[in-house]
Amino acid sequence: MPTNAFEPVSMTLAATDPDAFASALGGSFRRYGFAVVSDHGLDQSVIDTALARAKAFFALPDSVKQHYFIPGGAGQRGYTPFGREAAKGAEAIDLKEFWHVGRELPDGHPYREFMPENLNPAEIDDWDAVYRLFQSLDALGLRLLAAIARDLGLDDDFFVDPVRDGNSILRLLHYPPQTTPAPEGSIRAAAHEDINTITLLLGAEEAGLQVKDKTGQWLDINPPQGCLVVNIGDMLQRLTNHVLPSTSHRVINPAQERQRYARYSMPFFLHFRPDYLIKTLENCVTPDNPDRYPEPLTAQDYLMERLREIRLA
Repeated sequence: MPTNAFEPVSMTLAATDPDAFASALGGSFRRYGFAVVSDHGLDQSVIDTALARAKAFFALPDSVKQHYFIPGGAGQRGYTPFGREAAKGAEAIDLKEFWHVGRELPDGHPYREFMPENLNPAEIDDWDAVYRLFQSLDALGLRLLAAIARDLGLDDDFFVDPVRDGNSILRLLHYPPQTTPAPEGSIRAAAHEDINTITLLLGAEEAGLQVKDKTGQWLDINPPQGCLVVNIGDMLQRLTNHVLPSTSHRVINPAQERQRYARYSMPFFLHFRPDYLIKTLENCVTPDNPDRYPEPLTAQDYLMERLREIRLA
């Protein structure tokens, strides 16, 4: 792995030298599709409380958790059982279960048809702590998008409208201990790219996250404690005509000495608003990089297309 390939970029730079912050963040994204951010400013107590609620839920009996699975809901809210999701094009299932929390909208909001109500497991006290983390990550994502816009030569507030009331999701992920041999071909999360705009991932206690470099080499991402991993999703890759790449990543199975330990993580998938038209940015089209996507489409249409590909819709 290249030396300091994922050296953390401090968010303090966003205030003191926004050009330097945007350049450092953009340089990592253009090279790897991923960046590690330190000094992100998230309240650690909010993170810890949400994680504790997630662990308490996943510790419930399967029969109880199953009550929060929504048939036909495309996994957009509530519980998705172990072994339900598979990476695009993969035959083997992923070895994980998860819970989705989405944006809460008032009655009569035009996006209510795209964003169902959140579920609240009655067995877990103070489940609202999870939505507090959603709100914190949502606000932080907008600050990161301002830097991405600056790096692209756009106004800092370019993404404010495209993501306003976006169909974003906080995923609480549980990869159970592997006390028996994994099914043939299955790993905790097979190689995939994220569907959304950007993903903000709070560091997991257990290792396993890897990113595929442009050379085809798998690189480990083990960020320092307190750092955030951020990556480009397919929607932003499409909007920028691959100037910002959405990179394949995976979570491999644990080493033998760590197989008895579960792995938890909490990725926040920041999305455009459902009716946002993803149309290639003009300044991302050049003679050497012609427009790959002459036909624009809405974020909602793209989302549903991809959800079908990963067996959730």
